[in-house]
Amino acid sequence: MREVSLNKAYTLLYPRQTVLIVSTSKEGKSNIMTLNWSSPVSFNPPMLCIAVGKQRYSAELIKETKEFVVAIPSDEMEKEVLFCGTTSGRNIDKFKETKLTPIKAKYVRPPLIKECIANLECKVVEEIEVGDHILFIARILAVYEREGKVLIDLVRKKVYWY
Repeated sequence: MREVSLNKAYTLLYPRQTVLIVSTSKEGKSNIMTLNWSSPVSFNPPMLCIAVGKQRYSAELIKETKEFVVAIPSDEMEKEVLFCGTTSGRNIDKFKETKLTPIKAKYVRPPLIKECIANLECKVVEEIEVGDHILFIARILAVYEREGKVLIDLVRKKVYWY
C-alpha cells in the first residue's frame, strides 16, 4: 500500500446516498440543499446526523430553527438535485425554480418534498463543529414514503417501484 493525500479520504467513502435537506428560517423562507454527508446514528431512539459546511445558507437556517427535513430523491430528479446543489438559496426560491412541491410537515417547519420517494422530519438535539463543517445530530420525528412498495438496488443506486 502507498500513502496518499488526506484529501482523498472522504472520496474513498463514495458512492453515498444523495439526499436533499430542507430547512426554513424563523420567518418561513424555505431552502433546499443537496447533501451526501449523512448517516444514521441510532435505532432507538431513531437518530441521524448530517454534516453541513459552516458557510452554507442551510447551516445558518438549521442553527436558527434546530430542525430540517431529509428528502430522498428518485433518479428522475437528477436535474433538480444538481440545481439545488449548485445554487445558493439565499436569494432565490429553490421550490419555485425547480417546480418541486412543498408539503406541510407534521412536526417541523420545513416542508416535505412531494416528488421525493421518502421524507424524514428531524429535530436537532446536538450540533458539533468539526473543522469546516457542522455536524447536526437529530432525532427523527416522522418518516413518510411514497405510496407503493420500494425496492432500492444499492449496487446500482436505483429505486424501483413494484
